Amino acid sequence: MSAEARLRDLHLELPKAPKPVAVYKPLVVSGNHAYVSGHGPLRTDGSLIQGVVGRDLTLEEGKLAARQVGLAILATLKENLGSLDRVNRVVKILGMVNTAQDFYDHPKVINGCSELFAEIWGSDKGIGARSAVGMGPLPGNIAVEIEVIFELV
Repeated sequence: MSAEARLRDLHLELPKAPKPVAVYKPLVVSGNHAYVSGHGPLRTDGSLIQGVVGRDLTLEEGKLAARQVGLAILATLKENLGSLDRVNRVVKILGMVNTAQDFYDHPKVINGCSELFAEIWGSDKGIGARSAVGMGPLPGNIAVEIEVIFELV
């Protein structure tokens, strides 16, 4: 099943593709790779999920924030590539979690994005290499920031 068909079948609502808040491009294509700049947890109403995971937000809320980042990344892919079907596979995810000093479950938070991509492209092509780290603070006090490298068809 194509990624576009999967997106429809899952009834996922994408936010509007975010615009840069500084001097960078949201996505750069070089050769057969798309490099997606760091995205935050943008909701469909334009607001961002904010807070420190492990203090203001629970692990589950952090994971949902990471899933929301994944949806924002999908919106950027669609706007810049025209279709999610141009993606062959996820190559690498870097997930940054705005965390309390004593929070250690960063990988579980970033699973929110990784699981979404596995739903869209399948477990073989939707899961790539990954790093999940704690940061603090993140811009605008967002809960999660994620950047991704995709291989294109």
